[in-house]
Amino acid sequence: MAKNPTPEDAQIIMRLYDLRREAEMRKARQWFARFWPHAPQDVIQVLEAINPQENAWFRQVTGYWEMAASFVMRGVLNEDLFFDSSAEMWFVLAKIHPFLKEIREKTQLPTYLSRIEQLATRTEEGRGRLELMLKRAERQRAAAAAEPRS
Repeated sequence: MAKNPTPEDAQIIMRLYDLRREAEMRKARQWFARFWPHAPQDVIQVLEAINPQENAWFRQVTGYWEMAASFVMRGVLNEDLFFDSSAEMWFVLAKIHPFLKEIREKTQLPTYLSRIEQLATRTEEGRGRLELMLKRAERQRAAAAAEPRS
């Protein structure tokens, strides 16, 4: 049974929000918003530091959401309040989710992004959000693929 939200939960949510506004995190989130992998190898290349800046930004965004998901999974932060505060975690997962199994296998990281995935899929509401975000991500992935490259 989930705990009732507390003022401390609200403070954690506000701190998490402030972290997303930090200058380098903003750059990382902007880069991630434009990153549209079309195959597992696209993600693996970033993880293997083909471009060190992209690697850092990718790890910053995904690491942030793994950390936040861990707070909820461990009972430190109220799940309902967390769900109310942002849909960005589902968007991050949706971009990578179609390739996640293969990424885990090829990188030999069997628990890679597991906290995000567990939190996003453990409730009916979470699964519904993920389904919506997967559809949205596929539309955006297709649109990104159709754009002329400069």
